[in-house]
Amino acid sequence: MAVIVYIESQDGVIKKAGLEVASYGRSIADDQGLKLIGVGFNIKDIQVLELYGLDQLYNIDTQGDSYFDVERYSSNISSIVDKENTSIVIVSASADGRYLGPILSAKIDAAYISNVVELPSKYEPLSVKRSCFTNKAFNETQSEKKLTVISLSSNSFGLKEKLGTMEVLNETYAVSSSSLKVSSLDKASDKVSIADADIVVSGGRGLKGPENWHLIEDLAEVLGAATACSKPVSDMGWRSHSEHVGQTGKPVASNLYIAIGVSGAIQHLAGINSSKVKVVINSDPEAPFFKAADYGIVGDAFEVIPKLTEKLKARKL
Repeated sequence: MAVIVYIESQDGVIKKAGLEVASYGRSIADDQGLKLIGVGFNIKDIQVLELYGLDQLYNIDTQGDSYFDVERYSSNISSIVDKENTSIVIVSASADGRYLGPILSAKIDAAYISNVVELPSKYEPLSVKRSCFTNKAFNETQSEKKLTVISLSSNSFGLKEKLGTMEVLNETYAVSSSSLKVSSLDKASDKVSIADADIVVSGGRGLKGPENWHLIEDLAEVLGAATACSKPVSDMGWRSHSEHVGQTGKPVASNLYIAIGVSGAIQHLAGINSSKVKVVINSDPEAPFFKAADYGIVGDAFEVIPKLTEKLKARKL
């Protein structure tokens, strides 16, 4: 018996989400006295996983296919699940993980539990705490199946190193049919991706135009943060849709989320509600975001942000 985790990567480099599910899986495997097995595709920095307690890694060569194909990925993982006789499979709550989890669970006839935020409270039957109602509440969900796919909420467990010895099994992409056809790939050029960021600096229409976006970028650079934007900003073409966060964009579960000139529409707040600390800077004291924020500054962003950036730069010197 084993616990299986999907190790997410991009261009051969393991994402933070992949390391977090490995940490989470290691704790579950230790609780049950089981082996921890990772499944990844085209991973290059394999040695990193030894720091997170994997006993075994199936590293699958996709034979030139560089894109995420959920049909083929789920087929490959399901065959390993059958082979290893597992009871728990863990994926991240990233965009790819949310796509993969339900399809994989259907293929292996498993229960699917999303937005999990803690280790299981019990294993027979499996019971876990998860966020619900767009992260406004929590509930305890129990699996009625022998096999369960868990989707771990981003930044809910953290990275926990546990040095071990790992066996690497290099596999070849299993040939399977796929209805997915990729005509082109556009990659975001962010220095820090929104999905992996501990800190996100986001801007809204209060920035008044794309020519002022350097304020967001300068602050993000000092903090080592990812940049993001509200839906109206991406709709107007000021920023790429890859930076749009919210219920209809990318979900954010950062440790710190700074919203500048963002009024706080309900869809935006629903998408960033998992962030641990929320800060808003807005000249309108009645902006809805102030009711959801942990800290707020009522002021002109064009005055506040340059001063804040300079203060932070000074502290780093």
